[in-house]
Amino acid sequence: MNFINQIKIAWQALLRNKTRALLTMLGIIIGIGSVIAMVSLGQSSTKGISSEISSMGTNTVMVMRASQTQGGVNIGAGNVQTLKVSDVEAILAESSNISMASPVVNASQQIVYGANNWPGSVSGVNEDYLEINKYEIASGSNITADDMRNSAKVCVIGQTVVDNIFTKGENPLGKVIRLGRIPVKVVGVLKSKGTNMMGMDQDDIVIMPYTTVQKRMLAINYIHMISASAMSEDLSELAIADIESILRRTHKIDVEDEDDFDVFAQQQMLDMLSSVTDMLTILLAAIAAISLLVGGIGIMNIMYVTVTERTREIGLRMAVGAKNKDILKQFLYESTILSLVGGVVGMIFGVGLSYAVSSLLGWSFVLNIPTMAVSFIVCAAIGMFFGWYPARKASNLDPINALRYE
Repeated sequence: MNFINQIKIAWQALLRNKTRALLTMLGIIIGIGSVIAMVSLGQSSTKGISSEISSMGTNTVMVMRASQTQGGVNIGAGNVQTLKVSDVEAILAESSNISMASPVVNASQQIVYGANNWPGSVSGVNEDYLEINKYEIASGSNITADDMRNSAKVCVIGQTVVDNIFTKGENPLGKVIRLGRIPVKVVGVLKSKGTNMMGMDQDDIVIMPYTTVQKRMLAINYIHMISASAMSEDLSELAIADIESILRRTHKIDVEDEDDFDVFAQQQMLDMLSSVTDMLTILLAAIAAISLLVGGIGIMNIMYVTVTERTREIGLRMAVGAKNKDILKQFLYESTILSLVGGVVGMIFGVGLSYAVSSLLGWSFVLNIPTMAVSFIVCAAIGMFFGWYPARKASNLDPINALRYE
């Protein structure tokens, strides 16, 4: 009996019990679908995180005030005054791996225009901050070096601020808004960047000269952080080493003492988040793969039932000349077809599920072809592995006893 005929016979035998075949395939369908969906969604989230961090600049290096500890408990940076504008100047002067750097001073202020107000976040920075953090001007202009020197009362605002205080569609440029009790002129509007992966609105921001925020809002002479840009992504680690060396010297930190600042690069965050999402994807895919084992056991169970039900048929086939290997192949093909059809349906289910979830969450859809190919091979292997023993049992039946079976 040739291969094509054996496949046809196996297929016809499965069609005689469609409901049972479908129920048997459910374990494979759920298992393969879950694995493909988990891998696809994991890669979609990783791609989304990479895109978000890249939009902020993968060569960005951040310098933060070191956290304080009290009684062994981390209580945050608080009012630690370790970073100064002179640190920014030293980094720019001494590091060949840093292209730009900006002081950052943060404040929360009520933003008021006419009868409208909005609780906003103010970032006091220099003229390089927008380029370092990949912000673009939609209209108007950026703050300037002269604004820093004069502590000018000017600002650049994000689209969320525009939408909430200029509710009648006014052109914000040239308008005077109040930040708390301080009147400030709007000189520019930022292009929208939307919400990042952490759910933070990147357009809910007011950019001002750092000197203005220091003197007119907070009355401080230190800064909260430094935002810098390495010459390239590959030079981020060297840039971090430069900054650590420079700041330890300018802060007069002894060799045995700990740093009073923390330095990290966006690329480090990207690598860390990617490794976490990859680990979670593997874990979830492994859990989902347990369904494949359950599906395989289901196939073995139903093939045992099938062999028992068709004992007389097996005896008749042997009586008319079918060899043991023909009987073995027939039942092995049936179990393999069950597994492969279930695998194909499971792939369609998994792709559809991952596409639906990605669309719902606003992620880019990622279809992993290698995973689908491996899943197809695994389905064939499961069908043959779990169908082998029932098929072997069928091929070893005695034809005379089989014909007598009731």
